[in-house]
Amino acid sequence: MTERAEFNNDDFGVIAWREEGVWRASRLANTRDFGSIMDQLKAQQGDGGSIVLIAIDEEFFLIARGLGQTMQMMISDVTYAAEYEIAADLIDALELPFPEDEDEPQPGGDVDLLSDFGVNAMELEVMSDDLEMYPEEQITALAHRLGFGEVFDQLYDRN
Repeated sequence: MTERAEFNNDDFGVIAWREEGVWRASRLANTRDFGSIMDQLKAQQGDGGSIVLIAIDEEFFLIARGLGQTMQMMISDVTYAAEYEIAADLIDALELPFPEDEDEPQPGGDVDLLSDFGVNAMELEVMSDDLEMYPEEQITALAHRLGFGEVFDQLYDRN
């Protein structure tokens, strides 16, 4: 990646892909620019596409997957669209109704986007509802379930 990465201290995002059966990953250049995230997904096409995992503040997580021109996305809690531009952009791209103030927290988008990796919709919904885990813990667990946990851990500096 040639562009200078801009990291928000409260966010963490990674893009992962497989080359010749081996997982590779790098930190996202920007975790809150929807267009930049989509561009990186389209540009980084490995064996079976690429996966983005993003934790925003200590509030919610996003998952996006690119395979050719097909994009799949989900958010752990649609109600954050009222507070975060990245969440609103995702809700808009998914053509979901914008959440109302009285709406209950719930995941939105394609919650089955990782089923071919063994992480089904029910598991992502349960993870999204888990108030005991911070978003960075949730995406760390996902990275390990998907098979690139070691590469993820090398990128994620918890200090």
